[in-house]
Amino acid sequence: MKHMHVRKLLVLAVAATFPLAATLAPIPEGAQLGVAVAAGVQAKDGWYKNIVDTDFVKEYAQIPPRKDVTIIDSRPAARRYDVGHLPSAINIPDSQFDKLKHLLPEDKNKLLILYCGGLDCMLSHESARKAEALGYTNIKVYAEGEPEWVKRGLPLSVSTAYVKKLLDDKEKVVLIDARPRRVFDKGAIPGALNIPDSEFDKHVDKLPADKATPLIYYCGGLECVLSDKSAVKARALGYTSVKTYSEGYPAWEKAFPAAGSAPVEIMAGKDKGTISAASFDKIFQEAPGSVLFVDVRDTKEFSAATIKGAISIPINQLEKRIEELPKDKPVIFFCGTGGRAGEAYDTVKLLRPEVTAYFLDADVQFNPDGSYKVTKAR
Repeated sequence: MKHMHVRKLLVLAVAATFPLAATLAPIPEGAQLGVAVAAGVQAKDGWYKNIVDTDFVKEYAQIPPRKDVTIIDSRPAARRYDVGHLPSAINIPDSQFDKLKHLLPEDKNKLLILYCGGLDCMLSHESARKAEALGYTNIKVYAEGEPEWVKRGLPLSVSTAYVKKLLDDKEKVVLIDARPRRVFDKGAIPGALNIPDSEFDKHVDKLPADKATPLIYYCGGLECVLSDKSAVKARALGYTSVKTYSEGYPAWEKAFPAAGSAPVEIMAGKDKGTISAASFDKIFQEAPGSVLFVDVRDTKEFSAATIKGAISIPINQLEKRIEELPKDKPVIFFCGTGGRAGEAYDTVKLLRPEVTAYFLDADVQFNPDGSYKVTKAR
C-alpha cells in the first residue's frame, strides 16, 4: 500500500509539472514514468511495461532507416506485414520469435520498438518480454500499433512478396518507379510506370484519374528517398491509397533476378512494323517488363481503361515527348483499332529511328482491371 501511495504522489507531481501528462491514460503498473500512452487510451492487463505513442514512433520510423533503432512488426507476414507496415520495420511474427531471433540486433542496448494490430493485440507485448529475456535493455511497445498509424494518415510500406502477388493476380494497382529514366531503363519491375521524382509535376497526367486507385511507389532501396517524396506529392494531389515499396528494385532484382529483363522474341505481324496479336499476348503474360507498352489514345480513354503496365503518350503529344522512349528495350504502341498506333510507329521511325518500335494493328477491348481482349487482328 505504501508503494502504491508513493506511486500516486509521483504521478500527481508529474501532472502538476507537465499538464499534458494529466490528459494521458493511467500508466500501467510497473511502467516507466515519462513514457506516454495517448490520451484516452486505457492500459490493459498483460501489456509490456514501457509504452510509447505515435509521436514517439514517428521520430524513428523513417527512410532511410535510422541506425539507432530496430522497429519490429510482430504480426503475421502474409495478411498483415506484407500488406502494409511502418517504414523501415522488419517482420518477426511473435509465433516465430524463437526461429527469427537472429534478426534482432547484436547490440542489446539498442532501442527496440515493437508493434502489432492495435490496443487489443498482445503479440508485440509478448515479443517484448521475449526480447527482454534475451537480455535486451531498451524495449518499447507501440500499443496503438498499425491501426492508429493509419488513422493518423502516416505512410505504410509493402513487402516484395506483396508486390509479386499483386502482379501475379493482375490487381488494379499502379506501380510507379520514381528513379531517373536512365536508371529505370537498365532494369525495372515488370509493369512499372516510370515517373522520376524530379519530373513529378511534368507527368501528373500519367497518374490515374480515379484518385482511389492504389498507388505503390518504389526506387533504389532503403537508402533511396525518391519514392517517399513522390508518395507525399501524390497524397497532396488527393490520392487516397498510396504506399511505398521501400526495399525497392534492389530487393526485387535479388528475389527475381530475371523478372525485370527477361529475353523476348517478337513475332512480326502481316505488315511492316506490326507485332502479331499472339506475340503481343505472350509478352504481356510472360515478360511485360522486357518491353515498353505505350497507349497512344487520348488521356481520357487511357484513364477509363488500359493495359496493365502501359504508359500514356497520346498521339498528339508523341513528337514532343519522343525522347522519353528507351533505346535499350522494344517499344510497342497500341490503341483501340491500330490506326493511331501505326501513326506512332511511323513518327518514331522518322524522328528516332534508333528506337526499336512495333505497333499492334488490331481492334482491342480494354477492361477496368488492366486486362484486354483482341477482337480483330489485321
